[in-house]
Amino acid sequence: MNIKKTKGLLAATFSTFSENGDLDIELISQVVEKLISNGVTGVFVGGTNGEGLNMTLEERMKITEAYIKAADKRILVFIHVGHNSIREAKKLAAHAQSCGADAISSAATFYFKPSSAQVLANCMAEIAAAAPGLPFYYYHMPAATGVHINVLEFLKLAEKQIPNLAGVKYTANTLHEYQSCLEYANHKFDVLFGYDELLLSALAVGAKGAIGSTYTFAAPIYTEIIKAFENKDLDRARQLQSLAIQMISCLPKYGSIPAQKAILSLLGTDLGPCRLPLVTLKDAEKTAIKEFLQSFGFFEKLEALSQEKVESEI
Repeated sequence: MNIKKTKGLLAATFSTFSENGDLDIELISQVVEKLISNGVTGVFVGGTNGEGLNMTLEERMKITEAYIKAADKRILVFIHVGHNSIREAKKLAAHAQSCGADAISSAATFYFKPSSAQVLANCMAEIAAAAPGLPFYYYHMPAATGVHINVLEFLKLAEKQIPNLAGVKYTANTLHEYQSCLEYANHKFDVLFGYDELLLSALAVGAKGAIGSTYTFAAPIYTEIIKAFENKDLDRARQLQSLAIQMISCLPKYGSIPAQKAILSLLGTDLGPCRLPLVTLKDAEKTAIKEFLQSFGFFEKLEALSQEKVESEI
């Protein structure tokens, strides 16, 4: 497979539920239009932030179809197909290919965990083979899966088994390993960085593309970080990365996904509640987040950056 490198930001989109917890497919077109206006390269659907593992196979397939339809080839659509049952993951992979997705990705099984890089490669090979026409990305997120297998070792093994292996969604703060994966085999693979707090650091070691949750609502900050870095304006890049870090610092206290859905709501995009075991925030918690973000002018700075982007396109 001729591996095409992905540049720019892919937003890891959030679940869209009605108040009773059912899917709200109608919200997806609104999400896509907003992200396109914010200049993202694509969307990563059904992953951690999308609560894909909180959904049935039927629900995940409906969401895949809705995003592909709404995107209409204007932006890339990566579909996360990971599942604790590899056979179910293969169904999701085949479905994504039949619907016209641009790529698929899978995290490792996290109940019965792969015991070695070879076993991980075997698992990913089965899933990727169900959609041989699509680029396949291993989704490395050890903080969530508990699978801490060396990714460079995985790539060396997997490239022999997975003809459609395109790269990795690398969501970890181990930048030395990330750099090694980027540089492996003369930069053969598309290694997308997935740790929003360290985007600038990742750019410094060679990142060209990134996938992240906060890109869903704060993409103008990160696109400007990339622009400033490319223009060698490191002071501005550092200032903007610091702004992102300040915003992200409030997420762990309230739960990363519920807190980010609350921020989306504060910005005018209400995507509904979360599903258990995630807990939707109470009004008092949302107010506390709002007041914290206001304390350093987050909303005003985000709006200013959004306006700058609009004006630059006129």
